Amino acid sequence: MMKKGLLFCFALLIVAGFYFLSKSPERIVVTVYKIAKGEVKASVSNTRVGTIKACRRAYLAPSTGGNVASLFVKEGEKVKKQQVLLEVWNDDLKAQLKLQQAHIKVNKANAKQVCELAAGAKRDAKRLLRLQKIDNVISEELVDRANTQAKAQSSACLAARATIEVARANLAIVEQSIERTIVRAPFDGTIAEINVELGEYVTPSPPGIPTLPSIDLLDISCLTVSAPIDEVDAAQVNVGMKACVSLDAFEHPRCSGSVSRIAPYVLEKEKQARTVEVEVKLSNAEDLKGLLPGYSADIEVLIAHHQSVLRLPTEAVLEQNKVLLIGEDGLLEERLFKAGLSNWNYIEVLSGLSEGDLIVLSVGRDGVESGAYVFEQQ
Repeated sequence: MMKKGLLFCFALLIVAGFYFLSKSPERIVVTVYKIAKGEVKASVSNTRVGTIKACRRAYLAPSTGGNVASLFVKEGEKVKKQQVLLEVWNDDLKAQLKLQQAHIKVNKANAKQVCELAAGAKRDAKRLLRLQKIDNVISEELVDRANTQAKAQSSACLAARATIEVARANLAIVEQSIERTIVRAPFDGTIAEINVELGEYVTPSPPGIPTLPSIDLLDISCLTVSAPIDEVDAAQVNVGMKACVSLDAFEHPRCSGSVSRIAPYVLEKEKQARTVEVEVKLSNAEDLKGLLPGYSADIEVLIAHHQSVLRLPTEAVLEQNKVLLIGEDGLLEERLFKAGLSNWNYIEVLSGLSEGDLIVLSVGRDGVESGAYVFEQQ
């Protein structure tokens, strides 16, 4: 009899269990996030890929045409400012230089002779004038003639000295003509490319017709990243703002950068959004290691930065700043919150949510909506 009672109670428990299971709501498995404090940064990024550029780059060519007579550097060589890199044939100009130097020597000798004669004529005129005053033996005509001769000789001296200056000016013209046949480094740098050979004839680029430079010189002591930012975002960017640079060729971003230049105009290209070119300069020596001009790069400019604030993942936010809050019994509730700073990863919570609240991350899963029951998985 007792066994029958136990069996009856067991059967009742099984029936009750099935009843309650049939009445309990179906629960959905979701990914859960607990709201906590952390860092939130607001930033803007480039719309199209940027490029690593050398701080200075010069496309060098001689100012006058001619055959390359001397090439003093090789690709990859480091050079100093004003170092001679290339020289076009200029033997004729160098001969003229020697001729003008000889003219200067001749003119100096002539000037010395004429000026000595002028000094002697002046002394003679003074002596005749003194004798005339003492004994009146010397005629006034003779004294006047001596004075005139002295003045003429003095003028001839001035003319002779002027011929020296003329010769020096001609020498300077020849020197400048020679300089136009020489290519010098305008700054310390590295030879990136040489596009001429010895004996090859080179000419300056005609106006409006770009040609390959004879020598491409780079200053890679510092590097910048030039990238376009959408005109809407560019209004928030100022010179001096911190920035990170990401490169496909390297795993980790380099965050020692700062905005060094913002283009003073909006770039308009057909079938493309209007953008503003922004340059970021890297200052840390470690960040500069391994970088080469021409690498593709992306920039992220830091607009604002809040530390230790309530935040939640951007992927958990629905339209109009709403999230799905998980109640104690697993019931989902749609909750509106006030947002602060935001980026691709996190949004700052100003009000509407509290630290420790559980919200749903997998908001795109079927059945995940307000009023549904979920299993909490963190």
